[in-house]
Amino acid sequence: MADELYDVLGVKKTASLDEIKKAHRARVKKFHPDLNPGDKAAEESFKKVQAAYNVLSDEERRRQYDAGEIDAEGNETPRQFYREYANAGGNHPYTSSAGYDDLGDIFSDILRARQQGGENVHVRMQGGDLRYRMEVSFLEAANGAKKRVTMPDGNALEITIPPGLRDGQILRLQGKGMPGLGGGAAGDALVEIQVRPHGEFTRRGRDILVDLPIAVHEAVLGAKVRVPTIRGAVTMTIPPGSNSGDTLRLRGQGIAAQGKQAAGDQLVTLTVVLPKKVDPKLKEFLEDWAKDHSYDPRQGPEG
Repeated sequence: MADELYDVLGVKKTASLDEIKKAHRARVKKFHPDLNPGDKAAEESFKKVQAAYNVLSDEERRRQYDAGEIDAEGNETPRQFYREYANAGGNHPYTSSAGYDDLGDIFSDILRARQQGGENVHVRMQGGDLRYRMEVSFLEAANGAKKRVTMPDGNALEITIPPGLRDGQILRLQGKGMPGLGGGAAGDALVEIQVRPHGEFTRRGRDILVDLPIAVHEAVLGAKVRVPTIRGAVTMTIPPGSNSGDTLRLRGQGIAAQGKQAAGDQLVTLTVVLPKKVDPKLKEFLEDWAKDHSYDPRQGPEG
């Protein structure tokens, strides 16, 4: 049934990707096995929701499903499978020149041969791949982590997130996909990583960027301050005469080294912040100081 997956998520066939994501989140919260321990019906519903989302959230797979090229489980339909081999050449066992008008004839002949005692007749097919999207935090992606997740088929897997993983990268878990046919190898699980943004850190290549507010006296006199990094706070020296927009480098505090890639750095951009309420002594000092040392920061060096 062409609308089966849409019915599972409770959306129309014309639903946008955002509507599909919203419906998926709502049903995951409702049927997740961790929230319904021992409830087999909820577990089965959860599997169907995940399977539906895996197809409908992927633009190409959704197109194939709507066109009837794949079924509700994401597997190619027999008709589509036959078309892929239709032009493979006269020697291919699945072409029309081999004497088969339909893929069903192939399996009919196989079954007939078995019934007639053909012990050597054996069909071996590799299982299909399962696709899954997993959200991780910025720090988990940067530092690496182990995540235990429930896959679309209901099986729980422990997934190792390597340090420095980027948003959109895909992890391949060999043999964790659909089981094979006739002793064929199982397919793989393809896990697409989605990295949540962080409130303080952003990433540029293997470097980590962070903005750091500092006080006026720290900028003028210099200071040692604590700075957050992706692996915990460290002490950094602010040189005297620092200004807003100055960038300091903490070497090796970015994404960890991996293979031939060197460790990244953390780039700290300073922002001088005045106190919310100006102290009378500071005001008096600056008024006296400005009489002999006034300058215009909006003009160039020669202004």
